Amino acid sequence: MVQRVYLEVATKLVFAVSLDWPGWCRRGRDADDALAQFGHYAPRYSAVVGVDLAANNVEVVGTIAGNSTTEFGAPRVQGPWDDTPATDAVRRAHVDVVRQCWSYLDQTIAISPEKLAKGPRGGGRDRDQIADHVREAERSYASKLGVRIAPRTPWDQQRAAIGERLLSGYDHEKWPVDYAIRVIAWHILDHAWEIEDKTI
Repeated sequence: MVQRVYLEVATKLVFAVSLDWPGWCRRGRDADDALAQFGHYAPRYSAVVGVDLAANNVEVVGTIAGNSTTEFGAPRVQGPWDDTPATDAVRRAHVDVVRQCWSYLDQTIAISPEKLAKGPRGGGRDRDQIADHVREAERSYASKLGVRIAPRTPWDQQRAAIGERLLSGYDHEKWPVDYAIRVIAWHILDHAWEIEDKTI
């Protein structure tokens, strides 16, 4: 199976981002390193979506210049592939992947300790702080989709509103649907894997 990937390139970081599997996105010091990390995470991503995926047949379909957010450590640039919306069937499949990412995060939180390993200088967030960060980030993302979610909205209700909005195939918002799906899925998994990696 060919894995279609694009590269988001900043000065110090490069992201390899899947167009077909939302959330499968890794970064490296340069293009080769990013693609290597992308391949390295194939088993972890496969465990999330329940499909045995491999990265031995990657097609780089394009390269886009990153921005300050890319440099900070998050993929955040739209590409020409976002100008043409996916079909309804593909969009439904991709929203299902976002929901699988949410489920994976929930399972990770449930089995992880409250206190996580800290960095060499004692920095880093604990489990519940990471969960709070993901929830608040998603509330912020919702505004890019044209959805207002009030503070302290239960997380399941917030997710339902985001999922329904993504499924609707909305138009004329700050974030195109396909781009939004990729960003949201990446953010969920990036922090789920962070919790796993920092579990003491």
